[in-house]
Amino acid sequence: MLQPKKTKFRRWQKGRLKGNAQRGNQLAFGSFGIKVLEDRKWITGRQLEAARVAVTRYMNREGQIWMRIFPDKPITKKPLDVRMGKGKGNPEGFVATVTPGRIIIEVEGVSLAIAKEALRLAAQKLPVATKFIVRRDYDLTQNA
Repeated sequence: MLQPKKTKFRRWQKGRLKGNAQRGNQLAFGSFGIKVLEDRKWITGRQLEAARVAVTRYMNREGQIWMRIFPDKPITKKPLDVRMGKGKGNPEGFVATVTPGRIIIEVEGVSLAIAKEALRLAAQKLPVATKFIVRRDYDLTQNA
């Protein structure tokens, strides 16, 4: 499961997600990717790992994959049957916060058809609506 080795603080505040992604909204490494369309979502480390496994399995370990987000925000949860008050709960896991326009996964070194299907399978594992994108200067006539 994806999580940071060490954090500066054990518990964070929830925060507020608003607006579109200001960074991480362009393809930087690969020729294909999936971009978030939905607003204000958390993606857990388990979901990201499931998406990564789906992509690598479909691509038969060919090509290259880049995960562009990392779950570094600790999420706390209080146990069941605990009354109100008595402080904040213990950290349960880590999430990555995403806003519309953020690129989650990038792929390179496979054909358009394989990349499209692999990223579709990955998008099914994620709790956000996504869109398949292709690099602007990608030549559609080549089959890598």
